[in-house]
Amino acid sequence: MKTTTGQAGAGPAETLEYPFDHPPATGEVVEVAPGILWTRIPLPFKLDHVNIYLIEDGEGWAVLDTGISDKPTRAVWEQLFDGPLAGRKLTRLIVTHYHPDHIGLAGWLCERFGVPLSTSQTAYLGCLTISLSPGSLEAKPFREFYLRHGMSEETATLVSTHGHGYLRMVTPLPMTFNRLVAGDVLMIGGRRFEVLSGDGHAPEQIMLYRPEDKVFLAADQVLAKITPNVSVWAVDPEGDPLGLYIRSLNAIRDRIPADALVLPGHQLPFYGVHTRCSELIEHHEERCAMIAEACAQGPKSVAELVPFIFTRKLDPHQLSFAFSEVHAHVNYMLRKGELAWEDQSAPQLRAVYVAG
Repeated sequence: MKTTTGQAGAGPAETLEYPFDHPPATGEVVEVAPGILWTRIPLPFKLDHVNIYLIEDGEGWAVLDTGISDKPTRAVWEQLFDGPLAGRKLTRLIVTHYHPDHIGLAGWLCERFGVPLSTSQTAYLGCLTISLSPGSLEAKPFREFYLRHGMSEETATLVSTHGHGYLRMVTPLPMTFNRLVAGDVLMIGGRRFEVLSGDGHAPEQIMLYRPEDKVFLAADQVLAKITPNVSVWAVDPEGDPLGLYIRSLNAIRDRIPADALVLPGHQLPFYGVHTRCSELIEHHEERCAMIAEACAQGPKSVAELVPFIFTRKLDPHQLSFAFSEVHAHVNYMLRKGELAWEDQSAPQLRAVYVAG
């Protein structure tokens, strides 16, 4: 069994354990737990894959997540249908959250196999809203929000067109869906899965837990070696996604046993969920400390704080996500009373450190 130290910031010295040294090859599957198969779909991004899980469900398979909508992804699914999944139908599709690498082919899979879509109401409506109004972020109030926090015109233009890029990666959803809510119990293939949800990375992100086998399908909430993006967006300018994310991690530690097998949305399955949750919380606390130190030197806008957290050179696309993630830390610290806006009537907002 391979072991390695967690990689999010300066975490504890304890290690995570990896029962699988490498992922399945494209178009292949691996059984990772009783009645649960693992496959991978390539992505055309820096994070170059998404994990897909198939849960035995009577005469077929319940599918968890989809990959984005593009020709290469459809080709991988066809390879699976003609190969390891041949002869058995799909019974249902479960989508963890509305990001395109997880929901992108939901409409295509549901239509092709005549299966229902199960997801959270937030994921369904979030995807539907962007699809119906991909240019909504280009509205003046949203653009002014980014500019007021110090974002450049170039980056603000890029952020305001995110909806159009999303639309190119997502097929139209089915007209109806089955709503999943935390506390629900799903019976899949005669086995009981508890429904959990988490926030911060994506609102009401769905996770599944099978107590009898101690198997936790964690989506993107807990990843082994990277921290999920946690961002403030203009539609919820005073939101606290980081506070919600930390709250969700604490809830996972309370509910999921330390020796559970974690099946994440990216990277390798692992053991050590409590260790990893602690590392992720510590990572964000370290970032908050860096922001506090920067603001103690003088007032800073969100844009001015980005280089203190992300020291490497960022292109406009990377900068847009870095900006929104730094903003999440600022809002979290504002809620805790560690920061305050220097002058809320000023054309550009700058945060000052107020906690001793």
